[in-house]
Amino acid sequence: MAIHIIDEANRCLNCKKPRCMEGCPVHTPIPHIIQMFKEHQVMDAGKELFQNNPMSVICSIVCDHEQQCAGHCVLGKKGNPVHFSSIENYISDTYLDRMKIQKPEEQKKTVAVIGAGPAGLTVAIILAQKGYKVTIFEQQDKIGGITRYGIPEFRLPKSILDRLEKKILKMGIRIRPHTAIGTVLTIDDLFRDGYASVFVGTGVWKARNLGIPGECLANVHFGIDYLENPSAYDLGEKVAVIGMGNAAMDVARTALRNGALQVTMYARGTHVAANSHEMAYAELDGAEFKFGKAIERITEKGPVFKTSIIDENNKVAGYEEGEDQTEADSTIIAISQGPRNRLIRTTGGLEGSDKGLLIVDENGMTTREGVFAAGDVVHGSKTVVHAVEEAKKAAAAMIAYMEKKKLTF
Repeated sequence: MAIHIIDEANRCLNCKKPRCMEGCPVHTPIPHIIQMFKEHQVMDAGKELFQNNPMSVICSIVCDHEQQCAGHCVLGKKGNPVHFSSIENYISDTYLDRMKIQKPEEQKKTVAVIGAGPAGLTVAIILAQKGYKVTIFEQQDKIGGITRYGIPEFRLPKSILDRLEKKILKMGIRIRPHTAIGTVLTIDDLFRDGYASVFVGTGVWKARNLGIPGECLANVHFGIDYLENPSAYDLGEKVAVIGMGNAAMDVARTALRNGALQVTMYARGTHVAANSHEMAYAELDGAEFKFGKAIERITEKGPVFKTSIIDENNKVAGYEEGEDQTEADSTIIAISQGPRNRLIRTTGGLEGSDKGLLIVDENGMTTREGVFAAGDVVHGSKTVVHAVEEAKKAAAAMIAYMEKKKLTF
């Protein structure tokens, strides 16, 4: 690996106007990091990566690099782009273990972070580095959110999150596991107990259903629930997956690694929402793809489809007569997910959209003063790095709010 990433680093042209940085949502200074790496300044490079993106070691693995840094590299126009993700992973992974925690002068103000996913962790780390007392309230037993409970182990080893948690604790950040705000405790209770501001980064964990007959049968499951704990499910040998997004690809690949012998993925039209690499890996693992299949209902035998009529623009123009009963031991619906709305229901002044997503202003403050939000709970399911991007802005806004300063983005 070391020889490979050194070769990759040497391929970087150190462009004056690096398009790779433009492709990165958090604008990682890629040429500068590569130059530091070439000069053997690995720890300094790691520190800079972490300061810019506390989730750097995770993003180096799970980001959609072909659409972001690598997809914007000028070398990719006529050949292979520089694979900065490999370089970033080496640096960030090395830095994570050797990172020296320097606690700043402690502030008197305390901050509550609801949710230990990418957005929540980013805000917690930034505020802790500024000296604020931070407590994370997490409904699960471990930190990570979607990166732990929604991304399979074979894509993102959980040991990385465990190592990150050790560093977070050393920063003085406190974690209350198995504590879901909006149930026994509310946001109002947090303000009552002295928290100066609250950040909401609870993600989107409510599975979206299709609204068709059969979704309550014993052989039907939802993708987001399955990925949280695959070992709890006995899917059988033949599995049907409804949906072709990135999460659906993870579902298919996980099922194949947990005993399924045949996994078939279905889409109503011809469009694949997943990126090309994720689809290629799913196909390599043995998943099959069927297009032009619109699901009508699910029976104990499996899903029932109508065949779509595709026009010259690759759009669904109608459906053929008749139905196709497909045999499957289990059917998994993986068509995205939405937010749980218990915070809206239990917090006065906190408003959401018609989809249940939290409404925020340009600085990430919700309709309830002192409550900020970022990540999937605001814009729906997106990538880890987009959550980090928004969380950084929210953290700056929280500091300005608590110190009554004007923002200068």
